[in-house]
Amino acid sequence: MFPMLAEDELHDLAEDIKAHGLLTPIVRDPDGVLLDGRNRLAACERAGVEPRFTTYDGTDQAEYIWLSNVRRRHISAGQRAMIQAMILSLSGHSLRTHAKLHDVSRSRLSLANTVLQSAADLAEQVRAGKLSLDAAAATVRERKAKAAAVQAAFDHLRIHAPDLAAQVTEGELALDAATRELGQRQAAVRRDQDHLTAIAERWDTLRELAREPDSLHTFQVLDGLTTDHRALVSRLIVGEAEPRATEQVA
Repeated sequence: MFPMLAEDELHDLAEDIKAHGLLTPIVRDPDGVLLDGRNRLAACERAGVEPRFTTYDGTDQAEYIWLSNVRRRHISAGQRAMIQAMILSLSGHSLRTHAKLHDVSRSRLSLANTVLQSAADLAEQVRAGKLSLDAAAATVRERKAKAAAVQAAFDHLRIHAPDLAAQVTEGELALDAATRELGQRQAAVRRDQDHLTAIAERWDTLRELAREPDSLHTFQVLDGLTTDHRALVSRLIVGEAEPRATEQVA
């Protein structure tokens, strides 16, 4: 869980060991498994110095590894919280218990766990010290907001234009393009409704104009209507359709 030292830091450690020897021995368990000292071991190899080992004979190896690294390493609070969250995800212990046991901020630990559960890629960057915990959390919030907006747009599409939603689902049409198409459809419907409302409002006038359909006023009334709407007006004028027919066209 704890990242290796940066290249320059590892170089400096190797130079120090080369000059002064390995001051802190590398720790292994009774079976020879390395518990603490990865960086010191790597530095010894670089410096050409024979490493010294000691054996841990305690009962809680995980706790020993944690305390050894937390006390010695210069890692940020965000890194520490993320490493703790990762350890907890493997151990199954509760955040509350771990926070109380190690006297750490439960809120920071909870934030790290949220990032870990939501975005493993960001969690890894925090663990490695490449991204702050707060920045990672902000990115998670942005991703969730974007995902919610996309879902809301698709739900709106599914309700008002199932055919377009189906094309999006099948990958035949991008969501943005489908949303624009729906907007154009709805705008056309609004224009049609406006025209039909005008027809309904002028119904009495249109019936009167049946006697003089070629008058200038007739053309002014019909100006701006679509071909279909003009046909409907003609039917209205001669009594072949009722005003409620405008609702069917809408």
